Amino acid sequence: MVESMDNKNMKIFSLSSNRPLAEKIAQTCGLKLGEATINRFSDGEIQIKIDESIRGDAVYIIQSLSEPINANIMELFIMIDAVRRTSAKSINVIIPYYGYARHSAKKRERKAIIAKLIARVLERAGIDRVLTLDLHAAQIQGFFNKPVDNLKADKLMAKHMLENYDLDNAVVVSPDHGGVGRARGFAGLIDAPIAIIDNRDPENDAHIPTFIIGEVKDKVAIVADDMIDTASRAVKAANVLAKNGASAIYLVTTHGVFAGDAIKRIEESPIKKVIVSDSVYISDEKKIDKLDIVSVADLMGKAILRIHNNKSVGKLFR
Repeated sequence: MVESMDNKNMKIFSLSSNRPLAEKIAQTCGLKLGEATINRFSDGEIQIKIDESIRGDAVYIIQSLSEPINANIMELFIMIDAVRRTSAKSINVIIPYYGYARHSAKKRERKAIIAKLIARVLERAGIDRVLTLDLHAAQIQGFFNKPVDNLKADKLMAKHMLENYDLDNAVVVSPDHGGVGRARGFAGLIDAPIAIIDNRDPENDAHIPTFIIGEVKDKVAIVADDMIDTASRAVKAANVLAKNGASAIYLVTTHGVFAGDAIKRIEESPIKKVIVSDSVYISDEKKIDKLDIVSVADLMGKAILRIHNNKSVGKLFR
């Protein structure tokens, strides 16, 4: 039986961080993006004007908290306030990439828990719900007193790899001990064993791991991670795998931040392909041949429709 989904009294707006993804999400929902004007003054101040009536509508605002992260966060706060002042029925923020998620615990003294600070400000600004994707730290959901749906891209990525790559002799590799759960989950989706790079100091870029727990010789090694930032950890993992005889090395990840010299590091590394989602906007100059970009628009669009129609989002996890 096909479930009926309507998009009445729904408006989807895109801010500046990832308009191409927002357009695809809106298309999945059978809508065009809402009309809004975003201006920046010469001193960096942001001004947002909503150019259509949204009175009584459920409003969905799409914004990845990616580079330039602080400007994009402020843009989101301003948009929420603009929507709140126009008698919208509800304000739902769609955050494909939740920036500052690595700052979700006080690991050292006198440090801020920024992921929680963002959550508190979003709530005070007047949001009703958050929809996000592959949070770096699951506990961030508990920072909100509003509903949070944290979608997973693993099944989407696994399906893509099974359909487009030869995985008959694959092993899924965790780049350190902290990522074992993610590697085990992905390995279950493609029916492969796991291995672990014995990286005993993952926070130290100068530390080069040398040992691997598990067998990778003559195997297709798939390094599973939730994000690539500078790509230092990914390249270190690839170098260790190459030295231990892996026949091919792939990296599968949700969020491609690709900061600094990340693309150059990947190009010069033994990594054959990086399978990454479009949760973060990837500019043309970063789209090298080694990137294989999988869109999460359909997944997020279906989640928005289910939320709007008061259907369970849990179906998308199964």
